[in-house]
Order: sequence, then structure tokens, then C-alpha cells
Amino acid sequence: MSVLPLVFTSGWASGINAYAVVLLLGLFGATGLSDDVPETLQRPEVLIIAGVLFLCEAVADKIPYVDSAWDSVHTVVRPVAGAWVGALLAGQSGSLNDVVAGLVGGSTALASHTVKAGTRMAVNTSPEPFSNIVLSLAEDLGVAGIVSFAMFHPLAAAVIAAVLLATGLIVLVFLISRIRRFWRRRAQRREERRLSAQLPPPPG
Repeated sequence: MSVLPLVFTSGWASGINAYAVVLLLGLFGATGLSDDVPETLQRPEVLIIAGVLFLCEAVADKIPYVDSAWDSVHTVVRPVAGAWVGALLAGQSGSLNDVVAGLVGGSTALASHTVKAGTRMAVNTSPEPFSNIVLSLAEDLGVAGIVSFAMFHPLAAAVIAAVLLATGLIVLVFLISRIRRFWRRRAQRREERRLSAQLPPPPG
């Protein structure tokens, strides 16, 4: 399937910011810059909803702990969006190709979402908020750049997305231990506060 490189790239990007992918693809189609975008993604109501949700994510994604809560909610949304966009790009004919495209888009989105959510949990172990903002901006710019690049060079963009996904998964493996230590320390502090609250006051 010649559309698979674009499906893979859009799936990877959907796992990071699904609303940006829908908005970008829709704008490329609506402005006539690409003939490969399905009309469904170009509809004004789709573009407006995607734009509003993109702005909501742009804010939530930069606030420590709010970003992780947002990621938890989108554990289902992003893979479903990746599968939906993949099926649309394949043509909505109900054929096996559509099913394959949906599976590729959805599974890739789930993998990149896992990397994003895990990385954010690791970043939230740091008390300062600036790393969240920098990482969020880098993700937004990365999604915009690679999706735009994929519209004209889908195979090259898919290779870049695959490298980024593999790198992210490797980094996540190393970050898991840091995340576990952080949650263990938090649980220990809560237990210490609970015990201290139960201690009787010193004799007066």
C-alpha cells in the first residue's frame, strides 16, 4: 500500500498530539496543498473542533501533573484517532487495506503515546515546570514538521518517525526506574505523614 508511510507517520504523530494531526491534515486538504487528504478531515466543523481541542492540549500539556492526567484520558483517544485517520487515508472502502491501515495507525499511535506519557511522568519527577514547557513545545514543533514533511515525502518522513519511535521506546526503558523511585518516595512520604499524624502529643 503506497499510503502506508503516511499512515505510519500520522499514527506516530497522533500518539503525541492527535488534534494537531487532524488539524494539519485538514488544512493541507482544505487549502489545496495536498490531494491525498480525505474530505472528511477538511470539513469546517472537524477543523474547528480539532483547533479548539488542540488549544486545550497546548495549555494542559505544559502544566506539571496536569499533562500526565491529560495523557491518561487520551490513552484511548490517541490510538483511536490514529486508527481513524489511517482508515480515512486508506480510502474508507471497507477493504482489507482499510483494516490494515487502521491497525497500523492505531498501534503506532499507542506506541508513541506510551513513550510520551512515560516521558512526561519522568519529567514530572523534577520540581521545576520549565522542562514540561520545553518538551511540549518540542513535541508540537516535531509533529507539525514531520506531518508537513510527510505530505510531500511520505517515505522519508516514515523513516524519521520510525527512528524517533524506536529511540523513544529505548529512552523510556531507562526512565522507568526513575519513575518507580519517584513514586516509591512519594508513597513513603505519605506514609510518614500519616504515622506522624497518629502519634500522640508529647507530655506537657
